Amino acid sequence: MQLDSWILTLITFLPTVGAVLILLVPSGRLGAMRGLALAFSTATFVLSLWIPWRFNMVTADMQFVQQLPWIPTIGVSYYVGLDGISLWLVLLTTLLSAISVLASWGPITERVKEYMVFMLLLETGMLGVFLALDFFLFYVFWEVMLVPMYFLIGVWGGARKLYAAIKFFLFTLFGSVLMLLGILAIYSYHHAQTGEYTFNIFRMVEPGLPPNLQWWVWLSFFIAFAIKVPMFPFHTWLPDAHVEAPTAGSVILAGVLLKMGTYGFLRFSLPMLPDASREFVWLIVVLSVIAIIYGAMVSMVQPDMKKLIAYSSVSHMGFVTLGIFALNAQGIQGSILQMVNHGLSTGALFLIVGLIYDRRHTRMIADLGGLSSVMPVYATCFAIIMLSSMGLPGLNGFVGEILILLGAFRVDWRWAAAGAIGIVLGAAYLLWLYQRTMFGPITHPENRTLTDLDGRELATLVPIIVLCFWIGLYPMPFLNAMAPSVNKVLQKVNAKTLRAEAPAPVLLPALPAARPAEEGKPAR
Repeated sequence: MQLDSWILTLITFLPTVGAVLILLVPSGRLGAMRGLALAFSTATFVLSLWIPWRFNMVTADMQFVQQLPWIPTIGVSYYVGLDGISLWLVLLTTLLSAISVLASWGPITERVKEYMVFMLLLETGMLGVFLALDFFLFYVFWEVMLVPMYFLIGVWGGARKLYAAIKFFLFTLFGSVLMLLGILAIYSYHHAQTGEYTFNIFRMVEPGLPPNLQWWVWLSFFIAFAIKVPMFPFHTWLPDAHVEAPTAGSVILAGVLLKMGTYGFLRFSLPMLPDASREFVWLIVVLSVIAIIYGAMVSMVQPDMKKLIAYSSVSHMGFVTLGIFALNAQGIQGSILQMVNHGLSTGALFLIVGLIYDRRHTRMIADLGGLSSVMPVYATCFAIIMLSSMGLPGLNGFVGEILILLGAFRVDWRWAAAGAIGIVLGAAYLLWLYQRTMFGPITHPENRTLTDLDGRELATLVPIIVLCFWIGLYPMPFLNAMAPSVNKVLQKVNAKTLRAEAPAPVLLPALPAARPAEEGKPAR
């Protein structure tokens, strides 16, 4: 169908169209600005549902590909596509963007026009990162994405917003510059070997990079992606950015932006630099284990709900990097699924914190307590999301964590043991947080008059809760879609090992298609 050829471009730039229209709205019409932002972000999500409907789950090839010449003299093209690795991250981005706009409907009362414009431009940048198959285009989207988030934190953030915004920008920009040097190194080497100018991510590594070049490029990519994850010890910008950002900014930051680092490892580091990736497994594992345990222990002593959840992201993302560099199908599939799980559960936890902050104007745990007696619906939603984040069986977090632990155990039981310690610590700080805020007597009179969730607030949480149960109870559609792409990555990263007749990696087969392909429509 014709829509298949344009669907990725439509969902990428539809939010930008909405941003332009909001700029044309007269300054006093706040309702129209909010309505347009919600309409375009929701339309983008609805349109993105076409992708899994038409997605062919039995192939590892890029789908919905569109390629147009852009700067042919240096080999740059507008080249976008999607596979099983990026599929669910794109859907997560469109969903959380719409929810974040809806969550901002009430709390954002100043400079509403600029806020909504930045939210929509940020969505375009994030989608472009996950869809770009041209390195130049990828870098443009990677940099474009920084600007809206910088302003969202710096203008609508808390008391230390400028410090947090500048720190976030400088950390990420430093990593971006190093990544650019790595990209240019691959580009130059490819031209020297073939005489061709191209930024096509598949053709740039066709001659194969020598190990010494892989080593330096891998390190440049590693720093850029590790800052974005963020991995220990590059994580120090994250708590400040989370605490000072508005609620929707924290949702997007935790739900989507952190995933761009782990996506970079999967899309670029493993398949393009396989020798260096295998050589540096020890580094990633050490930093991941430190992040898992350190992030959990620091979370446990935080007096601020938002800072507690921010440090929990350091711990949870440590699981993701550990699974990726287990270099087997169970670990990588679990990591991709856990990216989605973390985006849902941690994004919802930031919504939970924002909802109580809007009522009490405090995030201090000591200022709360006994809220379940006056806000039972809020307490119920909080409980479900909290249990999802700690990995209770039947909810989404359990599936991702068990796959990551299985993948880690297949390599070294000590990796899995460290991950299990992190799970126990995660349960401890989340249960303790819930006990201190929801149970016990109401010790502050201000808490007695709090109102429960209204319809708009429920609408931001219910879709996430539904997905938490869906993934937890029936994860196979999510796993089947990514299996061929994961196997393809593993074949590339283990190619040298296979030629040396070492044991072949364990690959997970995709289940048979649900029904035969119809003419003009791929199998589902």
